[in-house]
Amino acid sequence: MTPRPSAGGIIVNPQGKIVLVEQHGNSWSFPKGGIEVGETEFEAAVREIHEETGLTDITHIEELGSYERYSIGPDGQGEAIYWGIRKRTIFLFTTNATAKDLHPMDREVTQIGYYTLSEAVEKLTHPKDKDFLVTVREKVENAIK
Repeated sequence: MTPRPSAGGIIVNPQGKIVLVEQHGNSWSFPKGGIEVGETEFEAAVREIHEETGLTDITHIEELGSYERYSIGPDGQGEAIYWGIRKRTIFLFTTNATAKDLHPMDREVTQIGYYTLSEAVEKLTHPKDKDFLVTVREKVENAIK
């Protein structure tokens, strides 16, 4: 099975906290989603961040890399057959937006908030997302210096 591409971002505020979204009331992740026809990975990441967080005041820092993981199924568990594998490309952004500025437009987003990196590692549902955040932690921390 060929992984379906998706893109998203780690958005860090001046306090060093990052935005996470909960979808369907059962899984926490970075704001991200599928790449539409004619979009670049970067364009998809910016669009998905806007749809899932409401943020438009973001500054691109760098591409953090890609990884593959199963999508989260309706029960909050990794589900290979139902949802398939997605290749995730994640970009790093900064923002001065506050929690009051977080207004998801995507109905799949049931909660949203800023979390410290340690809180985020604990909160992320998928082990691959957790592992990815741990590997890029230094770059995220340096984004606010």
